[in-house]
Amino acid sequence: MVSDTLDPDKLARACAEQMWSEDHASQVLGMKLDTVGPGTARITMTICREMVNGHGVCHGGFISTLADSAFAFACNSRGTVTVASGFDITFLESAELGDVLVADAREVALRGRSGIYDVTVRCGDTTIAEFRGRSRSLGRPILEEAR
Repeated sequence: MVSDTLDPDKLARACAEQMWSEDHASQVLGMKLDTVGPGTARITMTICREMVNGHGVCHGGFISTLADSAFAFACNSRGTVTVASGFDITFLESAELGDVLVADAREVALRGRSGIYDVTVRCGDTTIAEFRGRSRSLGRPILEEAR
């Protein structure tokens, strides 16, 4: 298997490249995958006009989507197709038009096919939201043999 021949950092990058090439949702929202490593990922997104709600702040669904994308890249960084089994998010501050949000995801626990990941979404030094995702591995490789 291809993933057995790569060191953990190269495996995480290869998995991220494979996923990013098909992640049209994150791309259309203007997200940028900044870094990825074993069990970690950082994604940024700038709040545009289409993300602002009737109160003049970023709609929580877009903040959740940013955190969920960082979670996805972190939990798929070990070479196995992994999906969300659920998540919780707590909004602490609002984000506004033009704000650049940074979502940092990290693995908290990985046991068998189940994992827990925390994602902190920030704007500068301000914490906007805290997200906890639960993952479940599907047991099949992300990278194809032919790679």
